[in-house]
Amino acid sequence: MFFKTSSAAAAGVAVGVPATAEAAPADFGRTTLAYPRKRVGSASAMKVNEVVSFMYPDNASPCALIKMGRRVPGGVGPDGDIVAYSTLCTHMGCPVIYDGQARSFKCNCHFSQFDPEMGGQMICGQATENLPQVSLAFGSDGAITATGVQGLIYGRQSNVL
Repeated sequence: MFFKTSSAAAAGVAVGVPATAEAAPADFGRTTLAYPRKRVGSASAMKVNEVVSFMYPDNASPCALIKMGRRVPGGVGPDGDIVAYSTLCTHMGCPVIYDGQARSFKCNCHFSQFDPEMGGQMICGQATENLPQVSLAFGSDGAITATGVQGLIYGRQSNVL
């Protein structure tokens, strides 16, 4: 008797719920959000081995743009040598600093090092992840635009908040 009553009540509830004609919002249920596009530099203004600092994808995410002087993986520009990385160490979020002589990013907190010519690959130290690389686009006017991040910025569950 219980099952007959329960089934009838459940059917009544299901019939009593009106169907909506409206579609769910476009972002409903998405697991990732779109990255903003942000101009971060100009190829003609850049010098080899000098850092241009910027924030991306938001104002709490410091990054470095570098013209390496030779073609590198993920590089953009006329010579394919301009790359950008998050400057938060993947070990504990300390700031990494670009060392132009060593041509690497170094973390002074726990001595991790990263290679910007090899996609931010971890060279040594406490870090276990590569430095997140900022995806770049190069415009016909020489503008360099940040379009995304490959890898997870330290301390985040999602790069776009």
